[in-house]
Amino acid sequence: MRTSEIHRRWLDFFATKDHEIVPSAPLVSSDPSILFTIAGMVPFIPYIVGTEKAPYPRAASVQKCIRTNDIENVGRTTRHGTFFQMAGNFSFGDYFKQGAIDYSWEFLTTSQEGGGLGFDPERLWFTVWEQDEESYRHITEVIGLDPQRVVRLPREEIFWDTGQPGPAGPCGEWHYDRGPEYGPDAVTGSVPEWPGDEKGEDRYIEIWNLVFDQYLRGEGSGKDYPLLGELEQKSIDTGLGVERVAYLLQGVDNMYEIDQIFPVIEKAQELSGRVYGADGEDDVHLRIIGDHVRSALMLVADGVRPGNEGRGYVLRRLIRRAVRSMRLLGYSERSMPALLPVSKSLMVESYPELEAAFARISDIVYAEEEAFRRTLETGTSIFDGVVGAVKKEGGRVLPGEDAFRLHDTYGFPIDLTMEMAGEVGLQVDADAFRSAMQEQRERARADAAAKKTGHTDTAVYHRLLSQRGGEIPFLGYTEDTVATTVESVLVDGQLVDVVQAPAQVEVVLASTPFYAESGGQLADQGQISLTGGGLIEVDDVQRPVRGLIVHRGRLLEGEVASGVSAIATIDAERRGAIARAHTATHMVHESLREELGHGATQAGSENSPGRMRFDFRYGQAVPKSVLEQIEGRVNTLLQDELTVTDQQMSLDEAKALGAQALFGEKYGEIVRVVSIGGDWSRELCGGTHVASTGAIGTVQLMGEASIGSGVRRVDALVGLSAYRHQAKEHALVSQLTELLKVGAAEELPERVRSLTQKMKDMEKQLATLRGQQLQAEAATLVESASTVAGVRLLAHDVGEGVGAGDLRTLALDLRSRLGEDQPVTVAVAGHEGGRAALVIATNAAARELGLAAGAILRGAAEAMGGRGGGKPDMAQGGGGEPTRIPSALSAVREAVETARRA
Repeated sequence: MRTSEIHRRWLDFFATKDHEIVPSAPLVSSDPSILFTIAGMVPFIPYIVGTEKAPYPRAASVQKCIRTNDIENVGRTTRHGTFFQMAGNFSFGDYFKQGAIDYSWEFLTTSQEGGGLGFDPERLWFTVWEQDEESYRHITEVIGLDPQRVVRLPREEIFWDTGQPGPAGPCGEWHYDRGPEYGPDAVTGSVPEWPGDEKGEDRYIEIWNLVFDQYLRGEGSGKDYPLLGELEQKSIDTGLGVERVAYLLQGVDNMYEIDQIFPVIEKAQELSGRVYGADGEDDVHLRIIGDHVRSALMLVADGVRPGNEGRGYVLRRLIRRAVRSMRLLGYSERSMPALLPVSKSLMVESYPELEAAFARISDIVYAEEEAFRRTLETGTSIFDGVVGAVKKEGGRVLPGEDAFRLHDTYGFPIDLTMEMAGEVGLQVDADAFRSAMQEQRERARADAAAKKTGHTDTAVYHRLLSQRGGEIPFLGYTEDTVATTVESVLVDGQLVDVVQAPAQVEVVLASTPFYAESGGQLADQGQISLTGGGLIEVDDVQRPVRGLIVHRGRLLEGEVASGVSAIATIDAERRGAIARAHTATHMVHESLREELGHGATQAGSENSPGRMRFDFRYGQAVPKSVLEQIEGRVNTLLQDELTVTDQQMSLDEAKALGAQALFGEKYGEIVRVVSIGGDWSRELCGGTHVASTGAIGTVQLMGEASIGSGVRRVDALVGLSAYRHQAKEHALVSQLTELLKVGAAEELPERVRSLTQKMKDMEKQLATLRGQQLQAEAATLVESASTVAGVRLLAHDVGEGVGAGDLRTLALDLRSRLGEDQPVTVAVAGHEGGRAALVIATNAAARELGLAAGAILRGAAEAMGGRGGGKPDMAQGGGGEPTRIPSALSAVREAVETARRA
């Protein structure tokens, strides 16, 4: 039975049992405490723990999952994989133990012709909590399972909880007996004994876990906690491992050999020439490839991109492990273009969205492979050198400092270094590596602190926030001027009671209209007027700790003390220019997504007065025509006067509306959603914006470029800055139109092309004339050759206006004219554009005497102040001062004399 068929049968079966069929949630978990969706029940946790009311009494799904905590074991055991599918059925206050057991038994044992999985009932075992009499009686008396195949286990082995006070309960687990060829019997005499070793686990395969959420647990650690009583609303959540069921029904030994993975392994065999099953280490690498290619496909499909942190790092590691496994199998060419399409064709039946998204997915994966190939080329030789040095000294440990250098300089992840070291019998000093990494982080933090806080210890800011008992209210969304109070004053990071002008100060206000730099938006500037005549010019506003807004500036007049009243006023014109840039950034982001697809997600931004910068994830250059379309789209929408609104709502509500959020960014329970044009653009954003798009005026994209692997940057001018730039360009076009004598600006390109072509034609004519002139001079120059130590030497300065190409032609012509009867060395020099050039040519007879052109040139080029190189018969140098050409030619003569004396 195909894996996709198991997927389909599951949903069809539970649909007939009145379950709501819920689509798989993305692999990127909505739970900020975990990177990925790691189990089928994760999307249903709020209903299980009771923080939200379930919208349906019962549900079923086949959930995509990723687990990478055992990634080193992938391929080395038959049970570890990264991507897997968990089929689950759920009840929220509806059916309980008996219903869950009945459904599971029916689906497992109903014949395949009848829509079930068709497992042999005599091969099914059930494990149950030793105190769960209700489940035990039902499974033995109602279902009729032989009590010898029902195993009672203690709570620490078969109980589920969230790890904290809340719902908890026993499990009931279905296992399939593969037979004695896979391990020992689980029964000794009449007493069931459940094997705990890996050999036993290979025989009795757990395929379905039924979790009975029955109790309220109290405080405790591990499984040592009290059960405080039964829940008012009991729940069921279950998980059937689709891949495990697939390899049992398909008659293969493990998950790597099922129909959704093994064809990728077959393709890897075809590319590498290795045979699965012939060599243990080859098998490990082939399994890694089969597993990781599929996982990378599914992660990129759900919006993850390779990176150096969080989810991006996991994806990068999966792709790179697969690529490196192909190289270890002897295949060093690009492999992902051959492997990824195979995986897509296997998964698309269950996940049809892969077809439409595959162009984007493949671009991202192929670019990551290419980047890693470059990393391997540079880093592997360095690694080999370090290993060689360690082994030469008889060592067994690769120093952590070397591992850090590989990571920091050559892009080698530490896990790759550890894997490679293990393959050659070495360990890595992980403690020393971590120490070096920590030192680097501390240096980076110190540098950042120096830029923003002048090396101030953040402890003082934490103390201020704690003393005030809550966040400082930001009133700048609606107010430009606020009457407030000075709460604290700092000088050089130290709290002070009072400061006299002039002084650099930091001020904490009770409330403020000043926006602190964050989310890519620059800080506000302005003034704080103090009771008694004091005046602070605010240059910067920061949040050194979350919740605390600190105003930094110059006390110009009077004094400032804690407790005094103040009027805080922002530079409204500057704020307006920044707001226009910020709203324009949202519009450019949405327009990029419209043109390039939803994979073009934000990677950073900066909004400053009259200018915006937007960084986004995309694997290739954006064509100029596409940028023009984006610019046109944005400016059209500006004319439409779209309304810009903001709302406070829960994070779940925001996501349900489709609001864009940054991967890896931490958000609170309540978030601010900024919408443009109703539902055209929605993003989570704490910054300031204009009221409608018409206030922006104009947006002009200035260009697009790469700023790192898979990250592009768009720069744009906004509002008055864009108008001024366009005005300058218009004036320039007018001047060119007049200078080039064309009737209209539209004729300029053709006129410039015509002039450019004429210049090229003239340059060719000049080059031809120079060549003819030099050839005409060659006969005369031959007569100037002299004999030096038995060698015919012709050393000549051609003068100005002769490039290296003409000098090479002349040198070869002169060498030919001087013949092969005796040793000949030709040195001709010239200069063009203030740069000297020198060409040396020798014939075969001269080379037999040890006169190699390259060797002669090195000394001559040094005398000229330049450098160069070449072969024994001809060499070229340049870059020196034209005034030093005579010295270079003299050096050639000396080199000939020295060589002949030797």
